[in-house]
Amino acid sequence: MKISISTPVNQDYLTVKKGFNSDLFEKLNPPFPPVKLLLFDGSEVGDMVSLELDFLLFKQTWTSEITESEVSASEYYFVDVGVQLPFFLQTWRHKHRILNLGDESIIRDEIEFTSPISWLLYPVLYLQFLYRKPIYKKIFA
Repeated sequence: MKISISTPVNQDYLTVKKGFNSDLFEKLNPPFPPVKLLLFDGSEVGDMVSLELDFLLFKQTWTSEITESEVSASEYYFVDVGVQLPFFLQTWRHKHRILNLGDESIIRDEIEFTSPISWLLYPVLYLQFLYRKPIYKKIFA
């Protein structure tokens, strides 16, 4: 399944790029499930990000590796691919794009995932990424 959500923000793309750090990552986490950041190397190829999802009755570790990262005149992007996923996900690929519009930019989350319960997971994940829009707008105002 695929999800794509775009958010226009009022800062140039290279400034937004600098803001993609562990502080932003923690602010983007929705209220449920609570997330504990275990590791955040950054967003360059080979970097790892690992977190613990707390579903109250059980916890799941989610670890992704940054497999692509590129800066051009038109955009900056990096891709994280799941290497250790919660039981309900089989595959995960998330392309974080920041498109250059001069003094403004667009942050686009492009997610591809597979799951035996995709039909159930899709609306949950969609809402969790929709939750990021006002946070992006506030931080990159």
